[in-house]
Amino acid sequence: MSAIDQPEKPRGLRIVYDWMMRNAAGPHARAALAVFTFAEASVFPVPTDIMLIPMVLADRRHAWFLAGWCTLWSVLGGAAGYAIGAFLYDSLGQWLIHVYHMGSDMQAFHAWYASYGAAVILIKGFTPIPYKLVTIASGFAHYSFWLFMLMSLITRGGRFFLLAGLLYWKGEAARGFIEKRLEASLIVFLLVVVAGVVAVKYLF
Repeated sequence: MSAIDQPEKPRGLRIVYDWMMRNAAGPHARAALAVFTFAEASVFPVPTDIMLIPMVLADRRHAWFLAGWCTLWSVLGGAAGYAIGAFLYDSLGQWLIHVYHMGSDMQAFHAWYASYGAAVILIKGFTPIPYKLVTIASGFAHYSFWLFMLMSLITRGGRFFLLAGLLYWKGEAARGFIEKRLEASLIVFLLVVVAGVVAVKYLF
């Protein structure tokens, strides 16, 4: 085969995407998703969607299980984030808030929780706003732990099952769109995440 006839080798984002799709159904994928989702709700900045999407696209038969799996570990991670805000805010909590440049927002969140409580958790749990900020702020505000857990179950479960449902019914079209426009899809995803962070800083 001549050099002209040889297919172009994948590069950059394509290599990362192909690697994620190959490993999305691997033996350690679900354990990695659990760790990733738990950390995202308490200390890690990257949304769970970046792992959940390729895992559902790799085998849509497991979409509902994966949504439930993410919900479980997100709620448990939320409990850890709540504990950081309630008991470790002056040490680990302050460090996390400093790392993510959210220090000026904590007092505002405290006031919002005092006024709106459950509504704040429900709304923010659905949005691209970093969920760890919601969990740490809930603990810092000493919001009712069990009500916080209930709201987390509703809002995080709703988010993950909605995403899994969309991918289940429109998976082939979504996968085709992502693979044809990989760079554009990533840019849009990152813009949504950045918009959530900006909303925290300027709207609340």
